[in-house]
Amino acid sequence: MPSPISENTDVEVIGTTSGDLAAVEEIAQARNQILTEIHKRIIGQDLVIDHLLTALFARGHCLFVGVPGLAKTLLISTLAETLNLDFRRIQFTPDLMPSDITGTDILEEDQATGKRSFRFIKGPLFANIVLADEINRTPPKTQAALLQSMQEQKVTAGGTTYDLALPFSVFATQNPIEQEGTYPLPEAQLDRFMFQVDVTYPSESEEEEIVRQQTSDYRATLNPVLSPERIMQLQQLVLRVPVAEHVIKYAVALCRGSRPADPGATDLVRNYVSWGAGPRASQNLILASKARAILEGRFAASIDDVAALALPILQHRILLNYRAEAEGIRTQQIISHLLQSTKRP
Repeated sequence: MPSPISENTDVEVIGTTSGDLAAVEEIAQARNQILTEIHKRIIGQDLVIDHLLTALFARGHCLFVGVPGLAKTLLISTLAETLNLDFRRIQFTPDLMPSDITGTDILEEDQATGKRSFRFIKGPLFANIVLADEINRTPPKTQAALLQSMQEQKVTAGGTTYDLALPFSVFATQNPIEQEGTYPLPEAQLDRFMFQVDVTYPSESEEEEIVRQQTSDYRATLNPVLSPERIMQLQQLVLRVPVAEHVIKYAVALCRGSRPADPGATDLVRNYVSWGAGPRASQNLILASKARAILEGRFAASIDDVAALALPILQHRILLNYRAEAEGIRTQQIISHLLQSTKRP
């Protein structure tokens, strides 16, 4: 296992308690146990699982983009079961209403007194892990029902605000090839997701193992690894992970470089980008880098962590213009260019 403080982080860990360092070792060991349990049901997809765990411990949300049949739903439900978290799945459809997600007030009558009053019935959003399946199949009005909960971990209904149970994360799925009858996610909704994770086809050997396993009577039994209370404590630990000033400057420079109006933007960005990543992207780069560090057994985030997470954090926050579309320029090319052109302090 890597030492809690990596030699290439260039940061002095000040005010770190022995308990924090022990917790870093614990979470690194727990990560290996979680991977072992998940791989009882999920073959391959190592990078997707890493992003999923990073988002969870950084208190973030994920948008998974992939064709049907790649076990996106199974992965998320397996993670919830492994971590003893309450899991709810919401199938997004064109007729889904906001109250179907958040909950609704019902009128009740006291049989003894005849007095009537409203009682709030909680919707499926009141869970630790919420799977928003095919989120782009419902209109923006219903998609917006997730905005407050994803930012504030609260739900307001009937003029009353309710706290959601913690830890809380929204994991949404989206099919990239079937666009008929879908509603593109507004930029404000996309920005709430820490990661956009592209789920790709498995390798040939992995697909053979998937077929072998799923067409047999094999049914894996999972062993719980962490409790919800411990997950919340480890999420708090992420916030205490130190970050050197030059790492913050690098994360901010990456995001500012994606904005065509910024003085430091390159010609490629000015020519092909309509809108760049906002301040939430900078924050997510640092938070996710902290979570990635402790999941690998290090108690300090580095520039390498930021660079490794730039693609899933930035690709849904950079809006290309018509010229880019006409010339076949993709968002991934812009991010690759930013990583090459942004000077490391």
